[in-house]
Amino acid sequence: MEFAQYFPVWDKLTPAWQRDLAAAAVLRKVPAGTLLHNGSADCIGFLLVRTGQLRAYILSDEGREITLYRLFARDMCLLSASCILRGLQYDVAIQAEKDTELWQIPAQRYKQLMEESAPVANYTNEVMATRFSDVMWLMEQILWKSFDKRLAAFLLEESALEGGTVLKTTHEIIGHHLGSPREVVTRMLRYFQEEELVRLSRGTVELLDPARLQTLAEG
Repeated sequence: MEFAQYFPVWDKLTPAWQRDLAAAAVLRKVPAGTLLHNGSADCIGFLLVRTGQLRAYILSDEGREITLYRLFARDMCLLSASCILRGLQYDVAIQAEKDTELWQIPAQRYKQLMEESAPVANYTNEVMATRFSDVMWLMEQILWKSFDKRLAAFLLEESALEGGTVLKTTHEIIGHHLGSPREVVTRMLRYFQEEELVRLSRGTVELLDPARLQTLAEG
């Protein structure tokens, strides 16, 4: 079955667990913008991305968002089942950034699998360590890097993901990713436009000089 090609340690499971996990995993299709998980009290199980793109983010009391990391094909989302991961009580939201297909694995079933399978437990710990590194990298960027450098790096990242220099996005969406008010994003984008780094139009940001943006991002 196709699920076996996406689950990294499938070959290390016993035949009985392979049958059980295959039966438990439910393939879902969710449109872009769908909120899949909203906080530590919302335990929907583990998510394994088949196609598409998810975003993990946190929301402040004032309503400001900041993207922690993104998930792509073959990535496992663990925080959507944080209720069974001891010591994890973070209000992280998971949203589909693009139309996405994913498998949803019930939290308790995966917990039992972790308890009985050392390869699955090790893989889960590796994923958690990777996500922790992602968040620590983000914190370093926020604490030590100026906003113009962070914005330049974000625009280049978006360009790489979309495979082009014309980004269909808004200043508000960029602010959600970077944890900054829309007004701050707008001021910096206008400065970039004055410097002929980008061209702004309604709903799009076009990168005019990726090389200079890269130099700026690297600081």
